[in-house]
Amino acid sequence: MGKVSQAQRLRDLLEDAIIKGRYPPGARLDPEALEREYECSRTPVREAIQQLAMSGMVKVVPKRGTFVTQLSVAELVERFEVMAELEGMCARLAARRITAEELAGLREAHEACRRMAEAGDANGYYYENGVFHQRIYEASHNRFLAQEAARLHAVLQPYRRMQLHLRHRLERSLAEHEGVLAAIAEGDEQRAETEIQSHVQVQGERFNDLVASVQQLQQTGSD
Repeated sequence: MGKVSQAQRLRDLLEDAIIKGRYPPGARLDPEALEREYECSRTPVREAIQQLAMSGMVKVVPKRGTFVTQLSVAELVERFEVMAELEGMCARLAARRITAEELAGLREAHEACRRMAEAGDANGYYYENGVFHQRIYEASHNRFLAQEAARLHAVLQPYRRMQLHLRHRLERSLAEHEGVLAAIAEGDEQRAETEIQSHVQVQGERFNDLVASVQQLQQTGSD
């Protein structure tokens, strides 16, 4: 494996900070502050921001600066629709292609989610939930599909994270994981696809919850 460039390393660190909520949607990224914080020169900061802009995680506004992407409700619904389709494809392929070792890893990820849910730890569940989904992407054995799913998953993470703090959402999410895991383990491609799409799709009460999450994130970003 080749040496990771400073720009790539910084890009990964910034992406992680955005996903973890350190820079909420709408927050401005100050290049000079980033240079000081990460002890690097202007060039890698500029290159890292360009890479994040290409992935859709930040938006560069001429003469104003760089901001963490803040999506409208309509834009979010569109992306969750695509996310549901991508994850559906991943789950369907995983039900057909998953190895015994990968299935064991998926079960481990699910049990980690269960422990976090039983503890009422929404933040801990958020991280373990990401592992659960990532393992399904990998089990599809389609690298391009897995990369696209992971990229969009990352963009939507701040909004998913907010929803996990809603009352009873951890329990419901865990129950939905149970259905996805069972379908994949049984090799039921159609059910695996349907179960995970229902898990991801935003409709009914979850649409109202999403609207509330967007409003809260917008308020956070303006503070």
